Amino acid sequence: MTRLRRISPENVERVTLTLLALLVVALTVGFVVAPGRVPFTSLNVPLLLAALTLSPRRLTLLALLVGGATLVAAIKEPAFTGRTTAALVILALLCVIVLAISVSRSPVGIGSRRRESMLVDLRDRILAQGAMPPLPSGWMVESALSSAGGSPFAGDFVVATTRNQGTHLELAVVDVSGKGEAAGTRALQLSGAMGGLLGALPPARFLPAANDYLLQRAWDEGFATAVHVSLDLVTGEYELRGAGHPPPVQRYAGSGRWQPIRTNGPVLGIVEDVDYESYVGRLAPGDSLLLYTDGMVEVPRRDIELGIDHMLGAAEGLLRHSWDGLANRLVAVVGSPDDDRALLIVHRRP
Repeated sequence: MTRLRRISPENVERVTLTLLALLVVALTVGFVVAPGRVPFTSLNVPLLLAALTLSPRRLTLLALLVGGATLVAAIKEPAFTGRTTAALVILALLCVIVLAISVSRSPVGIGSRRRESMLVDLRDRILAQGAMPPLPSGWMVESALSSAGGSPFAGDFVVATTRNQGTHLELAVVDVSGKGEAAGTRALQLSGAMGGLLGALPPARFLPAANDYLLQRAWDEGFATAVHVSLDLVTGEYELRGAGHPPPVQRYAGSGRWQPIRTNGPVLGIVEDVDYESYVGRLAPGDSLLLYTDGMVEVPRRDIELGIDHMLGAAEGLLRHSWDGLANRLVAVVGSPDDDRALLIVHRRP
């Protein structure tokens, strides 16, 4: 069987540049052979296609070629009117704008479409870190994320994995400093590191290792808050540790009360050699645990405790329908749309 060879992006760009350059040359010949019959505005087509598909170096070559063709068109134009002069000036300005675009892309070194596909891939990788592994039938775990201003990139993320042949579930909710696109790249790097640490280290070592990692990065805004839960899926017992994060909340099915769990660990990436104290609890059948970031409860000029009460009141109201889908429904109605929001719900079914 013949094996199909995959065409590399480099070869695709090379072919694209060749075809666009031939198109520009053909149009230039038309300007010389049939002056006034070939519209010089047709040069906009290869120029626009180049801006969408070519890397900076090749885009510069094509823009210079179109600039030369524009000059030929101006020389061969049989009669100038105000309209044709304005059109030539606009075409020359477009060449300059495309060259400026090429310069702005030079740090990345790739074309617009490839850059967009890479960003989408990076976003998907962040979301994949929070995908829930298969769980026993008695457990429901849901997460929901919403970024500032509706951007597809956020500084809040969730990391999840299982250990000990699937009997223990490790969960972390993290809030990187900044929000939206500004925090997205740091969130990507940190989520990858935390995804590896979460399954490789014992629970007591996870947050200290994440703290060391952030200190080594020495970012300008190199801090983050986090909460980590290690849950025994057989007994319902859990260990919880926090690093400067809003307090998780446990709901007791017997009383219907929500109880905040205060953790005193410092923010990640600020202080060296930190140990994070654990809170040990248990989820009985029907109980739930709510983990969230500050975007869910912090609103300007309002105390965070009032924000937590508001979130829990909304959660209790939404529970009249079902636990299923509660994470997305709660994120949709609670918190500031100008801040990243993340929510994780762990529910032990009765």
